[in-house]
Amino acid sequence: MGQQVRGVVARAKGAPVTIETITVPDPGPGEAVVKVQACGVCHTDLHYREGGINDEFPFLLGHEAAGVVESVGEGVTEVAPGDFVILNWRAVCGQCRACLRGRPQYCFDTHNARQKMTLDDGTELSPALGIGAFAEKTLVAAGQCTKVDPEASPAAAGLLGCGVMAGLGAALNTGGAGRGDSVAVIGCGGVGNAAVVGARLAGAARIIAVDIDDKKLATARSLGATHTVNSRTTDPVEAVRELTGGFGADLVIDAVGRPETYEQAFYARDLAGTVVLVGVPTPEMRLDLPLLDVFGRGGSLKSSWYGDCLPSRDFPMLIDLYRQGRLDLDAFVSETIPLEDVEKAFERMHHGDVLRSVVVF
Repeated sequence: MGQQVRGVVARAKGAPVTIETITVPDPGPGEAVVKVQACGVCHTDLHYREGGINDEFPFLLGHEAAGVVESVGEGVTEVAPGDFVILNWRAVCGQCRACLRGRPQYCFDTHNARQKMTLDDGTELSPALGIGAFAEKTLVAAGQCTKVDPEASPAAAGLLGCGVMAGLGAALNTGGAGRGDSVAVIGCGGVGNAAVVGARLAGAARIIAVDIDDKKLATARSLGATHTVNSRTTDPVEAVRELTGGFGADLVIDAVGRPETYEQAFYARDLAGTVVLVGVPTPEMRLDLPLLDVFGRGGSLKSSWYGDCLPSRDFPMLIDLYRQGRLDLDAFVSETIPLEDVEKAFERMHHGDVLRSVVVF
């Protein structure tokens, strides 16, 4: 039968979002309805609105969310009504070649709810990253719900659903940052600053934050960066080398995702060092590097998908660190806003004024 709630919809490319009445179906087999408590405003939502992901309009935006399971469908055993959960876009299948090889964090067949949420006229909605959480309630696959400590703040916990997890995981999982390492992070928005925090959690001895905005660099320092470099006025490659004894960093994380920043990351690493790309490029971008330099410098060139996280493993552990005061997720919540202010939050995000605006219901 379903129920009707309010949600934020992008109807057309580049058009301002609108508040619409959304019909949320009752959960079918393997599905869950979640009452959303908080949802972060992520760059990915803006990419959806701008048509940068695909053209399957209209979109129900929002995906960085936490809330309480309201009801579940047949066969659901991993969560139950009343559970406090973080929503994720990596509901692993358990059957693909990655899962069967014991690497579910790379699952190639993640799944979403089979039923569609709709506008009140019956138009089917495409939920952002299969979640659609700028809504009072949303329908997801039960595997997209990760149960965590209910004492955690929903506004902070929900950020693990995308950007903060991407940055933390780029350092901890993909990059394998370790005790005593030198780590450079290029781009200090929400994802980049989360990578700074991840490097600190790993025990890195030297954490170098690189950006063109002194405000973002100040935030990076407050979150654990030991050094900062403004690449608008200073060559970041030379600066990173100077700060690492002339060698370059053990790990360099590109949280921007442009050819220029990737090249900086490539040359700012030590011999046999690691580059991790976690910033998302656009389709037209191309990279030109001398193949001899790729060979001669050795090491690893990696891409980080969702911080190579496994939500069932990583979310509860990170929430425990948050509850212990060892991971300051609250620092990423720049402001809390009502559902009606999502469009304004996109504008603030575009100008770099916030790490995260968070819709709180």
